[in-house]
Amino acid sequence: MLRTTKDSKAIDNLRDLPDMIPVFREYFEDWTIRVFNRDQHDCRNYLSPNRREFYKALLITRGTGVFTMGLNTYYIEEPTLLFIHPNDIISWKNLSQIPGGGWYVLFKKSFINQHPALQAVIDKFALFTDKPRSVIRLTEDEVPRISQYFGKMKEEELSGGDYHEDAMQALLQMLMVESMKLANHPKPDTITDNYTHIHHFFDLLEKETAGINYNSPIRIKTAKEFAAELNIHPNYLNSLLKTHTGQNASTHIRNRILDEAKALLLQTDWSLQDISYTIGFADPPGFNLFFKKNTGLTPAEFRKQSPP
Repeated sequence: MLRTTKDSKAIDNLRDLPDMIPVFREYFEDWTIRVFNRDQHDCRNYLSPNRREFYKALLITRGTGVFTMGLNTYYIEEPTLLFIHPNDIISWKNLSQIPGGGWYVLFKKSFINQHPALQAVIDKFALFTDKPRSVIRLTEDEVPRISQYFGKMKEEELSGGDYHEDAMQALLQMLMVESMKLANHPKPDTITDNYTHIHHFFDLLEKETAGINYNSPIRIKTAKEFAAELNIHPNYLNSLLKTHTGQNASTHIRNRILDEAKALLLQTDWSLQDISYTIGFADPPGFNLFFKKNTGLTPAEFRKQSPP
């Protein structure tokens, strides 16, 4: 378990926790790269900030849905390849009755750091950062050409050989090279004002929590405060979020603060008083009550359950 020193009050990047990974929580383990076949592990509907340590390359070969990345929305009914940066705010809504087909590969920043050649290709093609390039439409004839790289990466993952990760990063490079050669980038579909408000809410929520440290505690934490920042009525914000995500603003804010609290408890040796102050509570008893109400454990009990 990673911990800061006792005098440190800064967190560079809160790491993954088992119940904080939205797309494959049940597959959490100590990993740097994983490959999934969508026939077995389809992508669920979700709309949330995606500040995690993994990049994602997603190939959709079957099914219909609406994918949103930032303020760009794409109606997907043809084979599509997507490159998703860890900081992207994304959503996926399945519109098909049939199971999705295709693949996705998740790989951490630490995996890129271990392979400078992979980093060079990512920087050169900017598929994860240049948003117009991040979505590539495929023809049916092009699908096998792209699918083979995912299939070979899965074979290498299962082999577990001495050089399987080296092979997987080389295949990732080839996947990006082939993607650039195809380079059929569809224009985003028109986005509604409603979704613009939703995106701005999640963007603000992410900004408020992404830089959390003792010297920069959470500034706003209520639906009313978020609505004021967005210049809309709290009831309207709640209605939009309830309609499109099934949860109101307060629930999203609470869950995000709870995630950050868990990370601070597990990955720092800060006192409960320091943590409670950082996430916006005036005193430890208030933090204690909030945490136990939402997890069934006190912060101290949660911390004791973590591995050494």
